[in-house]
Amino acid sequence: MIPQTLIPIVGLFEAHLTVSDLDRAVAFYREQLGLPLAHIFPERKVAFFWIGNPGQAMLGLWEAETMPISVSLHVAFQVGLPDLHEAVQRLRRGGIEPKDLAGLPTAEPVVLAWMPAASVYFCDPDKNLLEYITMLPDPPRPDLGVLSWSDWIHRKQTVA
Repeated sequence: MIPQTLIPIVGLFEAHLTVSDLDRAVAFYREQLGLPLAHIFPERKVAFFWIGNPGQAMLGLWEAETMPISVSLHVAFQVGLPDLHEAVQRLRRGGIEPKDLAGLPTAEPVVLAWMPAASVYFCDPDKNLLEYITMLPDPPRPDLGVLSWSDWIHRKQTVA
């Protein structure tokens, strides 16, 4: 039961990342990821991109002053399963290293069996951790932990 004072949350509308060079980040998110630019506020050193259709969801990139330490943040982008399977090759063609959950180079998506969801991870030029993710229609299997897509399929076939 939701308390009467709370508003039910139905989705995430926007997320924000800090970047060291706004122009470089805008080029990466527009050219490498294909996100449509919503608006840039040069005086505030911030850019906004639409996720999906305009007005559906948004990503904000804020240029941070030079800091003695780096901060890595994480954003996951929902994609379709066929696109997720193409993500590894497409990222590599764009000069971006696809990674698994441990941050190691990967040749295929990984499955987070507790959800279950399939994911491919990668970093932007500021080392923010980005993720393409697809929820899977299968029942959750928390006992399997995190495994490669091929291991997930193999286990599904041996159970069936």
